[in-house]
Amino acid sequence: MIPSKMQQFLHDTLPDSVWKNRLIKDGPLRFLEFGPLDVDRLQRMGIKVDRLGPRLVSCMWNEDSPVQIGGFLVVDNLAMGQPSMGGTRMLPDITPDIIHNLARGMTLKNAAADLPFGGGKSGIMRPENLNKENRNDVIKGFGQLLNRYKQIYIPGPDVGTNDADMKTFAIENGLNNVVSKPADMGGNRIDELGGAANGIVVATKALLEHLPKLKQLPQFKDMVIPKPSQMDILIQGFGAVGAHVARIFRDYDPKNAPIIKGISDIDGYLLNNKGLPWKELFDMWKEFGSVTQKYYHNHIMQDKPAEFKQMVFSNAANNLLTESAFCLVPASPMFNYLDVDASTNPSMTTDRMGNWQIIVEGANSYSPDPVKKAARRRMERYVYRDKGILIATDYLVNSGGVIYAAHERIVPTPSHLEIPKDLLGDRKGVNNWLKKNQDEFAELSEIRRKTAVEKLETVIRRNMEELVDGLCKDADSLPCEIAEQISVQRIASMEKSRTARDIMEEAPTIGLDQSVTDTAQLLVEAHVPIVNIVSKKGKLIGIVTNWDITKALASRLPMDSPLTKIMTTDVITSHPDATIIDCIRKLENHEISAMPIVEEDKVVGVISGDILARRTLYRLLQTMI
Repeated sequence: MIPSKMQQFLHDTLPDSVWKNRLIKDGPLRFLEFGPLDVDRLQRMGIKVDRLGPRLVSCMWNEDSPVQIGGFLVVDNLAMGQPSMGGTRMLPDITPDIIHNLARGMTLKNAAADLPFGGGKSGIMRPENLNKENRNDVIKGFGQLLNRYKQIYIPGPDVGTNDADMKTFAIENGLNNVVSKPADMGGNRIDELGGAANGIVVATKALLEHLPKLKQLPQFKDMVIPKPSQMDILIQGFGAVGAHVARIFRDYDPKNAPIIKGISDIDGYLLNNKGLPWKELFDMWKEFGSVTQKYYHNHIMQDKPAEFKQMVFSNAANNLLTESAFCLVPASPMFNYLDVDASTNPSMTTDRMGNWQIIVEGANSYSPDPVKKAARRRMERYVYRDKGILIATDYLVNSGGVIYAAHERIVPTPSHLEIPKDLLGDRKGVNNWLKKNQDEFAELSEIRRKTAVEKLETVIRRNMEELVDGLCKDADSLPCEIAEQISVQRIASMEKSRTARDIMEEAPTIGLDQSVTDTAQLLVEAHVPIVNIVSKKGKLIGIVTNWDITKALASRLPMDSPLTKIMTTDVITSHPDATIIDCIRKLENHEISAMPIVEEDKVVGVISGDILARRTLYRLLQTMI
């Protein structure tokens, strides 16, 4: 059944006509789909259409399931490549605008990581009092809903889901239609290996190399850059990302590992100017999750040896951000870790924050919402411009997870290791099959890991160089502005390189011996603005448009008249290899709404203003013409 909160939201947001005209039924599965032309309907759901997207917003649920199964999918755009890629979040209060914000973050993150995938995200409405058995049903049922979109979206884990859930998706939809699978499926073990954390570590080390360039800016002229081993770090959020940041810094280069000065989690924060026992804390985190309070009770309160005299514990976790260090890593899963305005409920206000030199964002903090973007710029004007603290934007640095995940597609699954179709949906059968092929999957997993690590090192180092160089080149810019430029420029470059062949749709054709009535019927049935008139050998000889039919009716031309009476023979066409920008130019220069795509005198497709609006970043491309 549809989740009750979802049903209430959709009925409060969408008019009855949408339910009547747009509801798609596929057995017990239900879908409401919206695209970039549905500006008003998306606005009602809190989503503003802009130059980047969204390409698709789907509200979907299972009408007949005994447990509530439903949620939302947003494919923001596919400019970097198809399909899109992004995690599946499961929380009680998921809404389309939240998923859109996250999908936009994935658009920018995938572009910053130079990955051939668009940006997408999905969200499951988590029912209240969900037990383990019903949870499995919800995950499996949502995987069945996602199956409709497997050509344009690949899920991975996110808040509320994990690698085991991705295994359930893979059992339903196949190995190539999900990422961050367990190692027994050839997955890259993102949570286990700390993929996102690896990106943070690489970014921090790269920044140390490029920071001297910033001294040409007045706010950085007195900056003192420590040696790597003397750099102290605060980690807000000692969890899936933060805990691995501490571990990887040590594993990466033990001799030059920085000082982990402070950490926080849900129960409080720990601080030691000489450094925390990261290995002990990491092991505690793996066993218990939250560590600060437990460590305080087990060691500081009980033992109180000399080594703990300089250790500080506070149950006010956010107060870690009042402490000072060279580097702050915000890795707590919240959007607003720092703001000038206390009314936005940040972790800390800028008037109380500690003294730092760099902030390397481990948590996702980006939002396309204009109000939140304005708040972000306001914060950066104070933190970066006034206080001289460099901020490395989240999607430029924490893309390690998605880089690891993407390599489960970039390094493809060999055909003989794809789940046999007759086993899809059969968990027991799939597990037995996986066991038989475990050695090959282990080998595949290691190949993917090594390839991902190499890509991560290259792309994140490049991002840090471009960020610092961009700030030096434009002294009035902010880090968030340069970061967005980096990603959008890569998206625009990919979009410019796409051709008519990538987006054209099937073009209806009709013979010259047909009547005006036949052509009008084809226009209605095909839902296109033009019909192509072809010879018996298939050669294009003319077109008839909606406007031609309208003029024929207005002039009282008999509807059984031959097509030669109304068709246009001087046809504007384009080639399948013409770029999208070339197609836009032709449509605008000739003031036409559609044109055939012709190859070797034969019609192979059609391009129209409507197709461009639905299937390309039309608004972005228009700025480049």
